[in-house]
This record gives sequence, structure tokens and C-alpha cells, in this order.
Amino acid sequence: MNNDQKILRELAAVYAGFAFDYANDEKEKLHRAVNDLRMIRPVVTIEELPWSEMDIDHELTLRCDDPDLRKAEWHLRTCIFKCRHFRADLLLDKFYPVSKIILSTGCGVDIDEKTIGEQKIGGVVSHEYHDQMPEPEDLRKFHNPVISYDEKSTLRFYDKIADAIGDVLPVKLVGAQADYSIWDWIAMLHGVENMFLDLKQRPEFMHEAADTFMRIIMSEIKQYEELNLLEPDLKYIHCTPATASDLPASEDGKVRAKNVWGRASAQIFCDVSPAMHEVFDTNYMVQLLKPFGLNYYGCCEPLHNKISIIEKIPNLRKISITPWADKVKSAELINKKYVFSAKPNPAFVALKNFSRDAAEKELRLILDACKTNGCSLDITLKDISTVSGNPYNIIEWERLVMGMVNSL
Repeated sequence: MNNDQKILRELAAVYAGFAFDYANDEKEKLHRAVNDLRMIRPVVTIEELPWSEMDIDHELTLRCDDPDLRKAEWHLRTCIFKCRHFRADLLLDKFYPVSKIILSTGCGVDIDEKTIGEQKIGGVVSHEYHDQMPEPEDLRKFHNPVISYDEKSTLRFYDKIADAIGDVLPVKLVGAQADYSIWDWIAMLHGVENMFLDLKQRPEFMHEAADTFMRIIMSEIKQYEELNLLEPDLKYIHCTPATASDLPASEDGKVRAKNVWGRASAQIFCDVSPAMHEVFDTNYMVQLLKPFGLNYYGCCEPLHNKISIIEKIPNLRKISITPWADKVKSAELINKKYVFSAKPNPAFVALKNFSRDAAEKELRLILDACKTNGCSLDITLKDISTVSGNPYNIIEWERLVMGMVNSL
């Protein structure tokens, strides 16, 4: 046994201690209850952390030399770090996940972007995009991609990890999740200003673009099904709990869209009217997301004025409610029909000192609105660009919110 394997085995044993304990089983029950619309109590998760600022006592320092084993080491160290310092309701896999390596030929045109600014702390980058589709005829350059599974490379990585830790922690191949945004794609290929101008000035062009990319994605989904690349046992769908009882199990070992969550968003549409949102996004999402067993809609866009149109999406189960949404109105409309997927404001942990009073006020508003309206609620702190070098902000936020949800 070499030194890298020894390091990884020690970490795997610690991880297994968290994954196979009673607390992890209880968290699974909480996750499932929320997504089944029979909430026991709100579920809390913390994701998308500025890891470069989070290290405490060198717990995140990588010590393996082998590049593959360093990837595994990072996964184990970050999970253990969360469990030790701000676990909240983190639900751990009872295995080490090896993602299937999925290849794509692309859709004919690559995104052409230039970095125009980078935040010194946190690494947030600003982009400028070159217009790849200035005219409707440019859409002819796009075509359906060819998806393939690189089984050889996947199994090479799987065998290396299994050989190192397989007798300490099971190792499992996992597939992909279905997560789409037509308008993020169009914005990057056409430019944000161009996109907004054309929604008004050349709506037929934008409809043709939306239809083009919807069909590209539908082709991808079909190929994912044929190649058995979708993952039916996801713990999370875009940072929020995914465990649910209403997803049917595969009957023949082949995982199809009906066996998994679908997710979509149109965060670039945050200031687009409900009517325009429906015409240019929701009507396409109704078609795109129809095959999926359950669906989750939204990201950073405030949706409190758009819930009535989003409800048209088949098998809708969860709606994202951002810091900029009206929490009370959202809860009234979501009621007991869907999961209220709350995204608290990460700005409260971004300063050197945690803004406790502001965070508590926001959390109280969310909890009271959901309690009044009988909403199933998950709370996910994410999009955390910086903690100003103070990882204890996250620890304090976790203690605050867990005290509040446990006292309900």
C-alpha cells in the first residue's frame, strides 16, 4: 500500500463513519418527507462554497500525489469538513461516487467568451460573449450532438478508486442529472443585450432559437436514455434535496426520464414580464420537461409573479424562491402543492463579520410564511462567492438556522 492509498483509506473510514450513522438515516427521512410534501421539519443544506477561503487547521490541504486520488481526496475532505463544522442536513451517499464520463460532439458552434474581470477573493469571473448567431440563418449552423459514454476511462478511474478504498467504503458508478436552461445558452451564444433586444424586436427569431435549442436538448435526453446515462438515485438536484418516493423505479434496469428529476430555469429572465416569460420559456419547458418523473424549476430569478405560469410544467414538484422574491406571496401561491425551495441571501455571510440580525430576520420571514401556508420547505444557502476570509460565518449561519428549524 502506497502513501496515497493510506491517506485515502483513512479519509474513507472517517467519511463512512458519518455516512453509515443513525443521523444520516434520519436526514434521509427528512429529505424524503419534504419532497413527498409531507414535511417533518424544514431541511437545510449549504452548497457552492468559496473553498479557497474555508480551510480551518489545514483540514482541506491535499496530500495525495496521484491526480486521480487527489480528486477523490478532495471529495472526501470537503464532505468530512462539512460534517465536522456545518453539517446542517447534509445527506451523504453510502458510497464513493464515480461519475460516468460522458462525451459530446457539441452542437456545431462553441461559445466564444472573454474574461473581462475577476474578483480577487472568491474567484468570481465576469464574461463578455461574442455573438455567434446574429441572424436567423445562423441557427442552421447548429445540430444535434452525438452523446457517447467513455466506459474505458470511467472504469480505469473506478478501478483505481475501488482498489484504494473499496473495502472501506463501497465505490459506485453514477450517471448524470438532467439540468437545463435554454436561455442561459442563448444569452452566451447571442449576447445578453442582443437577446433582450431581439425578444422585443425580432420575436420570431427568438422563438426559432428557443425551439432549436429545445430540440437539441430533447435529442440529448433521448441519447442519455438509450445509453443508460441518467442517475436515478441522486441525493441532490442543483444543491437541493432530491430523495423522493414518487419517482418510479426502472422496470428493466434502463433508466429513463420518467425515473429521474428534471430541472430547468431562466434566470436571465429575472426582469422579463410574466407574459413574456410564459411565451418564450414556459411553453418550451412544458414540452422539454414532460418526460421527467418530477420537475424542479428556477434558479436566481424571482418567481413570485410567475408561479401561475410555471404551474403548467408537468410533474412540477419544487420551485426556487430567491432572496429577491416576495416570500409571503410565494408561500401563498405555492401552498401545499409544491416544495418552497428557499435560497437565503448569501450577502449576510459575505462580510468579515456575520450579519446575524439580518439573516435571522430573513429566515424568520421564510419560516413564518411557509408555516402559515402549509408549505414543504427546503432551505439552501448557495452562491456564496466569498466569506471575506472568515469561514466561521458559515458555522454561525448553520447554528442559527438549525436552531430555528429545530424549534418549530
